[in-house]
Amino acid sequence: MVLALALVCIFTLGYLAQTTGLCLIRGVKESIEGKYEFLMAILLSGSLSWVAFYFANFLSSPMQAPSFAANLWFALGGVIFGIGSALNQGCGVSTLSKLSRGDVKMFATMTGWLFGWFLLALWSPNIELIKSSYDSKIINIALAVLSVVIVIWALAGNKERKKLWFSMLAIGLIASFLFLYERHWTPSSLLHHISDALIKNEQTSFPSIERYILFLSLISGMFIAAWRTKRFQYESVDIKGIAIHLSAGTFMRLGAAIALGGNDTQLLVFLPTMSLASILTMVSMLVGIRIGIAIHSYVNN
Repeated sequence: MVLALALVCIFTLGYLAQTTGLCLIRGVKESIEGKYEFLMAILLSGSLSWVAFYFANFLSSPMQAPSFAANLWFALGGVIFGIGSALNQGCGVSTLSKLSRGDVKMFATMTGWLFGWFLLALWSPNIELIKSSYDSKIINIALAVLSVVIVIWALAGNKERKKLWFSMLAIGLIASFLFLYERHWTPSSLLHHISDALIKNEQTSFPSIERYILFLSLISGMFIAAWRTKRFQYESVDIKGIAIHLSAGTFMRLGAAIALGGNDTQLLVFLPTMSLASILTMVSMLVGIRIGIAIHSYVNN
């Protein structure tokens, strides 16, 4: 029963991610043009996470997302991930959204994700993590107040604003409940653990079957949304495109590993804790994306 609910949730998340065009790269590009609302909606998408955590407390199984002190490794990881995402023209979830729309170059990106983990097996940086504590009650109250402000702001706007903000809040809320069921539900985490198991050659380290089912449900939601909105279109690929996306995926995986998570994990899991490490990582990702956009433009001109 719980698995069935989780499958419905992640299918819905995939559908919403496809229909809203969820992508941090798009947000940064629009902000360069002076349009900041889409980027702000993405950054604040985890505002309703307090609902899931209060629900967990109600069930007497409280959970807290880990929080760490900021250091230069988080900044470095964020910049590397941002550059890779910009070269890929899509971050973690949007990579799958594009793939489900027929953009086969994203297979090269995902191959790069796996290759990045193999590189990390050869070079394993000594990152000292210092856990930091936070008052979950205060954080949840702050998020609840922020949620009310966002809802009022959305309701006061036009149809497009309502659709944007309520879709983003729904994505964040669903992701929070998925975190309660399976902390490592994100696609990047699944590939991380698959590559880790391959590197260690340990059959028992492979992800559980439920995680593969969740992944397929996410992809299905994205595909159905693309098909219904007539956005599915096969895009051919050339050697140059494969090389760029393979490199981009490798950068994304290296950066995510150093920063303890890609933008999906940072936005929907860590950032709602308001930890300095996550804030630093997100700012660094935005800087990296801005740099990567400039590099992508240069390479393609």
